Amino acid sequence: MDPAELDRYARHIVLREIGGAGQARLRQARVAVVGAGGLGAPLCLYLAAAGIGHITLIDDDRVSLSNLQRQVIFATSDIGQPKVLAAQATLAALNSGVSVQPVQLRLTDENAAELLAGHDLVLDGSDNFATRYLVNATCVALKTPLLAAAMSQWEGQMSLYHPAKGAPCYACIFPEAPAPGLVPNCSEAGIVGALAGVMGSMMALEAVKFIAQAGGASLAGRMTIYDGLWSETRSLTVARRAGCSVCAGHDPETAAPAPSA
Repeated sequence: MDPAELDRYARHIVLREIGGAGQARLRQARVAVVGAGGLGAPLCLYLAAAGIGHITLIDDDRVSLSNLQRQVIFATSDIGQPKVLAAQATLAALNSGVSVQPVQLRLTDENAAELLAGHDLVLDGSDNFATRYLVNATCVALKTPLLAAAMSQWEGQMSLYHPAKGAPCYACIFPEAPAPGLVPNCSEAGIVGALAGVMGSMMALEAVKFIAQAGGASLAGRMTIYDGLWSETRSLTVARRAGCSVCAGHDPETAAPAPSA
């Protein structure tokens, strides 16, 4: 790292859990972020600030006025612009040393494998079940770890799905999508804006831990649930489900338990 990088990342480097080696891993990492909305906005800001080497940002939406209550990567002047291009400009201003590849597309069965391949970690902040199941199935097939979060109103949840290392996949925990209308979207149910910042930042923190191999407690095999209204955080143990329609037959690469980082 050059002197400017040493200065920029000094607070990481002095952490014994990250150090120079961990920061180098962050610099070499390639991550894909699905969704540039409430979760993706703070997530991408902190990934770029942390010095993640490459971010592929996938979203087909445009910035609207109602986004600005929680999607802090955008400004009022960005309204009407493609989210991935507006986000790319903000991230370039924050850290020009990070490569951001904007992909203004919706993930489909036809393009998901091509778009998500070649990444060390996929982070899913999408806002619909169809995309979540597609991202999960693609990551299982690619043997790529998936960090996924979701939120509504005052509550969010997050876990690291990685069957290749013995952890469950998303479909193990949520084998079927809820019936239409059972789970309202944010425009129908509402969401407190700062919750997106909390959950997106938590995703970034877990990504930094995982990529830098910082140790500590991993979210592989665990789910964190945060209740912002009551200021409570709970952790649940989750396991692979026998006969899962997505990851059954995908045996772990080793017999060791899921890694802690």
